[in-house]
Formats: sequence, structure tokens, C-alpha cells
Amino acid sequence: DPALQVGATAPLGFWDPCGFCKDNEKATFIKFRGAELKHGRVAMLSIVGFLGQPSWRFPGFEGCPDGFAALQSAPAGAGFACLFLLVGFFELR
Repeated sequence: DPALQVGATAPLGFWDPCGFCKDNEKATFIKFRGAELKHGRVAMLSIVGFLGQPSWRFPGFEGCPDGFAALQSAPAGAGFACLFLLVGFFELR
């Protein structure tokens, strides 16, 4: 029962407004709980990158422009493509 899992608190209880766990299958609940943790971790890392962007760059990318102009420069566009493929690999794994 998802209502008995950690995270279901007293005022709201188990809150599933879209009905994703309507079937009460344990595998479905575990899958969505894992996705929630993964996306939360990605959000935390992205805010660290957002806040550290003005003062910290990867080695070799110090001279790249900021914003969308970076995608048109040679090293930054290739770096973005590699990062995109790496993230896609781990997301689909």
C-alpha cells in the first residue's frame, strides 16, 4: 500500500492527483519512486551548475561564449553533444 510508505505525511497522506499508482502494484510504485529520486538529484545538480556557471568552467572550455552562442562554437558544441549522449545513456539505462 503506497499510503504506508515513507513520505506519506499526516496532513495529506498519500497524494497521487494524476492516478499514476491507481493499480496499487508495488513495481509501479517503486518505478515512480526511483524516477522521482533521479529527477530530484538532476534538479539539485542543475542548480549547482547554474549558480557556479559564472565562476567555474570545465578545463578546455574557458574561452567559450555564454548562452546559446556556445552551441555554435567548436569545442562547446561538441562538449554539449557528448554530455547530451551521456545523460541520455544513463536516463535510458
